[in-house]
Amino acid sequence: MVSKRLSREAGHRRKFLTIVDDTPECQRAVAYASRRAKNTSGVVVLLYVIEPDDFQHWLGVEQIMREEAAEAARSTLDGYASKVRETLGIEPELVVREGKRTEEIHRLIEEDQDIAILVIAAGSSKEGPGPLVSSIAGKGAAFPIPVTVLPQNLSEEELDELA
Repeated sequence: MVSKRLSREAGHRRKFLTIVDDTPECQRAVAYASRRAKNTSGVVVLLYVIEPDDFQHWLGVEQIMREEAAEAARSTLDGYASKVRETLGIEPELVVREGKRTEEIHRLIEEDQDIAILVIAAGSSKEGPGPLVSSIAGKGAAFPIPVTVLPQNLSEEELDELA
């Protein structure tokens, strides 16, 4: 069962969730979600999910690899947060999770009932719209909130106008 969204209740603010990863389209999703948050007096939530498969087969060094992955995640999030602060003057919420991406997105949405919209951006590569859009489009990934997918051909000005 889906929990009621609280973003319209007194004392709550609508949150725009976006996923931070190493894809080029990630920057556009963060920029749009941040602008929407600022323009609507909301909050942008930046989520970085560490996939556990990356270090399960390295038994002896698993803990070290896990710590390095967490540090890299925090560093990446800090970079995006700094840019949001500098360009828009708002403070993003930063979240690091470990697990399967769609499961962790679902879990965070369930835990934080102020999250009202998931913002992702499509990639422009020949392989398709990108790993995040592809995983979100799967049947098992249906989310209890609206998902905004930014087309890859929008300019910065168009993103700004839409936000």
